[in-house]
Amino acid sequence: MTPSDAPDLDGMTRDEAGRRIEQLRGELRRHEHAYYVLDRPEISDAAYDALFKDLLGLERAFPDLVTPDSPTQRVGGGVLPSFPEVRHLAPMISLESITDPDEVRRFDERIRKALPNARVSYLVEPKFDGLSIEAVYINGQLDRVSTRGDGEWGEGITKNVKTIRSVPLRLHAGPDAPVPAVLAARGEAIMHARDFERLNRDLEQEGKALFANPRNAAAGSVRQLDPRITARRRLDVFFYDLLHAEDAVPVATALDELRVLGEWGLRIAPEARDCETIEDVFAYHREMESRRDSLGYEIDGIVVKLADLSARLRLGTTARHPRWALAFKFAPREQKTIIRGISVQVGRTGVLTPVADLEPVEIGGVTVARATLHNREEMKRKNLHVGDRVRVVRAGDVIPDIVERIGPSGAVPEADFVMPAECPSCGTPVVHEGPFDRCPNGLECPAQLKGAIQHFGSRDALDIRGLGERTVDELVSSGLVKSVADLFALMAEPLKALEGFADLSARNLVDAIRAANKPTLARFIYALGIPQVGTETARDLAQHFGSVERIEHANEDDLMAVSGVGEAVARAIATFFAQAENRRIIERCLEAGVQPIAPDRPAVGGVLAGKTVVFTGTLEMPRAQAEERVRRHGGRPTSSVSKSTDYLVAGEDAGSKLQKAKKLGVPVLTEGEFLKMLEGER
Repeated sequence: MTPSDAPDLDGMTRDEAGRRIEQLRGELRRHEHAYYVLDRPEISDAAYDALFKDLLGLERAFPDLVTPDSPTQRVGGGVLPSFPEVRHLAPMISLESITDPDEVRRFDERIRKALPNARVSYLVEPKFDGLSIEAVYINGQLDRVSTRGDGEWGEGITKNVKTIRSVPLRLHAGPDAPVPAVLAARGEAIMHARDFERLNRDLEQEGKALFANPRNAAAGSVRQLDPRITARRRLDVFFYDLLHAEDAVPVATALDELRVLGEWGLRIAPEARDCETIEDVFAYHREMESRRDSLGYEIDGIVVKLADLSARLRLGTTARHPRWALAFKFAPREQKTIIRGISVQVGRTGVLTPVADLEPVEIGGVTVARATLHNREEMKRKNLHVGDRVRVVRAGDVIPDIVERIGPSGAVPEADFVMPAECPSCGTPVVHEGPFDRCPNGLECPAQLKGAIQHFGSRDALDIRGLGERTVDELVSSGLVKSVADLFALMAEPLKALEGFADLSARNLVDAIRAANKPTLARFIYALGIPQVGTETARDLAQHFGSVERIEHANEDDLMAVSGVGEAVARAIATFFAQAENRRIIERCLEAGVQPIAPDRPAVGGVLAGKTVVFTGTLEMPRAQAEERVRRHGGRPTSSVSKSTDYLVAGEDAGSKLQKAKKLGVPVLTEGEFLKMLEGER
C-alpha cells in the first residue's frame, strides 16, 4: 500500500479505519526493521514520512484505535518524574575481563577439562562499550526495559527505549521461531561515532558540558527524564543474550540463540561467529582489534562464550561471573604526557595514595588529567618525578595508569617526591605498612570519615540516594555529621544552611536516610566498611550468624567456620569489632532506629537440603516468596531446568520448562504438592 492509495477520511467507517491502520502499521514496522535493524532501506525517507503521516491522521481521527505498539507511540509526550526500580526476570551477571592471552588459554583448558566428552566450540562477538539493558516482551509486545543496575534490580527506562528505532515495539514471528509468551533479552544501548560527534557539536553550540565518550553519551541519553531528548540523540541497541523465554522453541547453541533473536526482529551483531578452536578465537580478537576504528561504534574487546547451551548449565556460575564465558579485552589505549604535579589522597581506610596531575591528554575518547601512582615503592620503581614525560594507559580502558617514564620533558625534573610524614587531611603522623603509608586516626580523620560515609550510603550498602561526594563533604565540613550514626539524626532545617541545599533537597535527603533504616543484615554489615569484607562475605556472615551482636562476639575460630572466610579475613573482622569506637557507632545506629533484617535461616537437614528447585508458570504465592521458602528448608532455587534439577514446581500456564522437565525425567510438583512437602505431609 502506498500513500496515494489512501481514501479520504470523510465517510470512513471505524471498521475501515481499523483495517487501514493495521495495514499502515505493518508497512511501517517492516520498513523500520529494514532500515534500523537490517540497514537495508526499501523506500525513501519522504515515502516513509508520508506513510507515517497517514497513520497519524487516522489515529487522531479514531483515537480509540491507538495501541501502545503503534509506530506513532515511540516518542513520549511528557517528562518522567523518576525512574522506577525494576526486578529482572533473570540475573544479569557480569563477565570476567581478561587481557592476558595465557589466561584465555587457561580458560579454554578449564572448559575442556570440565567437559571431557563434549565437543567444545565458542561463539565470539564484539564487546560493545555502552549501557547494558534488559528488554521484556509479553506476548510479543514490548512491556518494559530496564538498566542492568546491580544485576538483580535496575532502573525502568521503558519510555526512553521506546524512542530507539532499532528496538521493535512488537516482535516478528520467524519461520522457525514463533513469538514466545514471555521474552527477556539482554542488549547494549550504544551511540554511533557520527551521532556522538553531532551531539557534542550541538552541546558545544548551546554552551553545555560535552560528553567524554560515546559510552557516557549513550548512558546519559537513555537516562533522560524527558524521552523526547532521548529520541533526538539517535541511539541504537544490539541484542546478544536470551535471558528468559517462556514457551519458546528450544535452541541448542549460542549461534541459534542469536538467530532466533534476529528472527524476532531484534538487532544482532553481524560480526558474531563460531570458533572451533582457541586459536580461532585469537584470530578473531586480532581481526576485531584491527577493525575497531572502522566499525562506527565503540568496542573494547570481544566476548567469548561456550557455544553449547546445555554444557553451560553443567558449568554454572560463580558468585560473580559465568564459568562458560569471558570478556577478552583489547590492549589498553595509551598516550604520552607530562607529570605537572603530584598530590596525595587519603582513602576510606586511611591509606595515602600519591596521584599524578598530568598535562591533559585524550585516550580513547576520554580526557585524562590524573593517574594513580599507587604507593611510594611503585613511584620509586618507576623513577617518577614532577616534570617527567610518561606513557599513560587507561587500564581496562577505564582507570588511568602510568606505565613507564620515557624521560624528562626538557625541563630539569624535580627531586624525588617524598610522601608526607603527616596526614594531609588531619595532620596525624603517618605509619608505614610495607609499601603503604597510612593515617592511623580512623574516623577522627575528615578524609576517612568522608570515605566511610560515602561507603555507608553506597548502592551495595544502605543505598541512600543523594549522599554523593559533594554532599558528604558539606556534611562533614559543617560538623553536622561526625560519624555514620549522625546521619540518622539529621533534620531538614540545618541542612538548608549548607551550599546546594534548599527546602526540597533537604527533605529529600532526610527522607532517603529514614527510608534506609531497615536494610538487610548483609547490607548493614557491608556498609560498616570492615576491611576485606565485600558483599559476598557480608552475605555469608549474615546467613551464618543472623545478627550483628553474634558477629561482634565471635572469635577468629568462630569466624573461620563461615564459608569463604579464611584466617586473614577472620583476623580483620575480629580486629574491627575489637575497637571500642566501631562498637559504639554500631550501637548508636541501632539506638537511632536502624533495624537490620536478618535472613531466614535455612533448615539444617531440611526436607529440601541439598536439593535444586525450579519454578515455572503462574503461582498463587509471589515467586520471591516461593524461592525464599526453598532456601528456608535448605534448598537452592534456580531459574533453569537441567538434569541436576531435583524438582520443578509448575503453576498455571507452565510452558517450555515443564516440557523440558518431563523430557529429562525431573519430578514435577503442583504448588499444593510443594507446600505439603514443606509441611512434611508428603
